[in-house]
Amino acid sequence: MLSVNDVSLQFQGNYLYKNVNLNFVPGNCYGIIGANGAGKSTLLKIISGVIEPTSGSVSIGPDDRMSVLEQDHYKYDEFSVMETVIMGNRRLYDIMKEKDELYAKEDFSEADGERAGELEAEFAEMGGWDAETEVNQLLSGLGLPTDLHYAQMDALDGRQKVKVLLAQALFGQPSIILLDEPTNGLDIESIDWLEEFLMDYYGTIIVVSHDRHFLNAVCTHTVDIDYNKVQMYAGNYDFWYESSQLMQQLIRNQNKKKEEKIKELQSFIQRFSANKSKSKQATSRKKILDSIQLEEMPASSRRYPFVGFDPEREAGKDILFVQGLTKTVDGVKVLDNVTFTMNKNDKIALVGDNEVGMTTLFKILMGEMEPDAGSFKWGVSTSQSYFPQDNSAFFDGFEGNLIEWLRQYSPDPTETFLRGFLGRMLFSGDEVYKPASVLSGGEKVRCMLSRMMMSHSNVLVLDQPTNHLDLESIQALSNGLASFKGNLLFSSHDHQFIDEIANRIIEIPLGQEGCLDRTGSFEEFLTWKKERGL
Repeated sequence: MLSVNDVSLQFQGNYLYKNVNLNFVPGNCYGIIGANGAGKSTLLKIISGVIEPTSGSVSIGPDDRMSVLEQDHYKYDEFSVMETVIMGNRRLYDIMKEKDELYAKEDFSEADGERAGELEAEFAEMGGWDAETEVNQLLSGLGLPTDLHYAQMDALDGRQKVKVLLAQALFGQPSIILLDEPTNGLDIESIDWLEEFLMDYYGTIIVVSHDRHFLNAVCTHTVDIDYNKVQMYAGNYDFWYESSQLMQQLIRNQNKKKEEKIKELQSFIQRFSANKSKSKQATSRKKILDSIQLEEMPASSRRYPFVGFDPEREAGKDILFVQGLTKTVDGVKVLDNVTFTMNKNDKIALVGDNEVGMTTLFKILMGEMEPDAGSFKWGVSTSQSYFPQDNSAFFDGFEGNLIEWLRQYSPDPTETFLRGFLGRMLFSGDEVYKPASVLSGGEKVRCMLSRMMMSHSNVLVLDQPTNHLDLESIQALSNGLASFKGNLLFSSHDHQFIDEIANRIIEIPLGQEGCLDRTGSFEEFLTWKKERGL
């Protein structure tokens, strides 16, 4: 069993959390949640031993092995994919290397033979003869092509490296697995495979993720970092969220009744305190009033931005016509005769592993790239607003602050209006004077969403909008897009985000002509694909 014992962590005189006591039991999966900056990844680093707590300790069983998802994508560039995954069990990898070095010796001695025998016994006991098979199964499950299983790591792109490092964390049946944002960069099929793997796993799993569907699928418990505390609850993310909302509502209701009683008593005291015949009653009421204590709502570190899109005018019947779009990028045909028509009120999610193809389609539709073949046409009554996956061009080289950045896109240039708008997007006080060039990824996304909201367009085009956002911002964006009265065309790897918004799904498979197109929810699309073996 893994135990966190009376752990506290202090930064520059302030406690991130104090007196944390948690027990993690085998066979369970624990999802760590909290606002950005609450200390989710920091808690994982304390558990893994990367960070020493200010006080307290972390203990694991003497025979337990802990495995951690590596975050440095370049750390293993000098190794092969196979070696990198096997390094997930460092002892097994060291045995393999020492064996190879011994057998390569020209002056192989009797002592070398004895040592080799010891290593062979330990190697067999650790399941070394099945290691290569296990690696191939993990990589294939995560969707890494077989021809890359023995490639060098420096030959892989970023998303492929993510899959290898995830396989490394899962390799060798560790007792404890720590995963920080394991679904980042994964396509939906790979996430589905990972969910199945973790749900069946016998050990202890601790995960930090912004993917609500993933947390709901795999987690048996929720560890919430908020109110300067770390508390564990039974149940997945949705169960925790609904329970916490209910508890807050109960406290609000209780306070409302108390506030009404206080007003009633104050009114009575004011009216009758000067009346001698009523003075005793007034005094009695005052004693009751003094005894009433309102339950203070705990000040949560969670902050929800306001996201709302209001079209300036309604679009007509014709929205978008796409005919035979074809495009090759870096020698790879990422779009091949893609044809579809967007109808009024369609909210289309682009899904699948062909991320370059989806981004290319968006760029073509927004006039940033020319197709090799085919055509498209927007309806004359449509107006489009675009959220690109890479927003660096909007911020790099801009020397002004947030107010000056947003003023470029605002119909009202006054600072009062801009400060109010930024406040709803969680930029308050002096934060509005922060240089736009130093914003975090999540802050830049909120600025880009502000820009889109000011456009009042009736068609929104969004390429991976949930990247860099915390759970609260994702929920706010989901609510805003679900209530949007215009048309949507967006891509996402967030299963629940798609489910809450889309009424039509299009997949553009890499290496295949055309696209898969079905009206309905994402769950219905996945069932439809599975039934047809697609």
